[in-house]
Amino acid sequence: MLKEIAIADAYAAGFEFSNKMKIQNHNNLSRYVSHDLYGFEAKYTDDTQMSIAIAELLLANKAWTSENIASSFVTCFKRDQRKGYSKGFYGLLSQINTGAELLEKIKPDSTRNGAAMRSVPLGYLNSKIDVVHYATEQAKVTHDTPMGISSSCAVALVAHLGLVLNGSISDIGKFLGAEGFSGWDLNWHTEASVEAFDTISAALTCLQSTRSTKELLLNCVELGGDTDSVAAIAVGLATCFSEYNKDFPVSLFDLLDEPVYGLEFLSLLDSKLSNTFCK
Repeated sequence: MLKEIAIADAYAAGFEFSNKMKIQNHNNLSRYVSHDLYGFEAKYTDDTQMSIAIAELLLANKAWTSENIASSFVTCFKRDQRKGYSKGFYGLLSQINTGAELLEKIKPDSTRNGAAMRSVPLGYLNSKIDVVHYATEQAKVTHDTPMGISSSCAVALVAHLGLVLNGSISDIGKFLGAEGFSGWDLNWHTEASVEAFDTISAALTCLQSTRSTKELLLNCVELGGDTDSVAAIAVGLATCFSEYNKDFPVSLFDLLDEPVYGLEFLSLLDSKLSNTFCK
């Protein structure tokens, strides 16, 4: 899960809000390309780092409180500061040192996709009640709005559908409707903005369009816009379903430029999540 999220995030980050010509010429999975704004290449962004924070807190077996959640976000950022966060949130994380400070200084009124992009690991939880509770509480730290919370819950529930309920991709629309988290545009065909509605609609549309992670990643990038968040969510969800063919090119794993918190670290986290929750 986390390993594939990182690959999708790092690859799609090279096309984040790029022009259509760049996407048309280079979206072929042959290599990573440079981020237009930050210039980094083959590195994952906040989508993966915050998913790591959620996964580590799940494995720590600590109380699921706002301060513990915020502390996990701060810890992950401080040990491995990287670009990709929104300018305001990056600045805030750079200025503080504790979760308590984050809660004190942040204005959690965003309707953007930040809460949803880190929710996939919550699908491992054993009950739908826990999934919704954990997804709601983690969203409130930064995105305490109906859209922020709903997007977080929707992503976590879809992951849960695949991981725990052994559901099918074709069940997603009906399942979210039954749980009260429907209303997404599942026929999304245009550029996805950073708004949660756009991102979730695009990710779920792409997720249902194929059963190959390779094709899925290509489709997410082809839409344009906030490609890394769409791809990280969609590919992360794809790994939760047995019907999906995990067929990323080996070169994307070989070329990922993450010497510290890279594939070995992510694979270990994935194993711990699976061993802890899939008993």
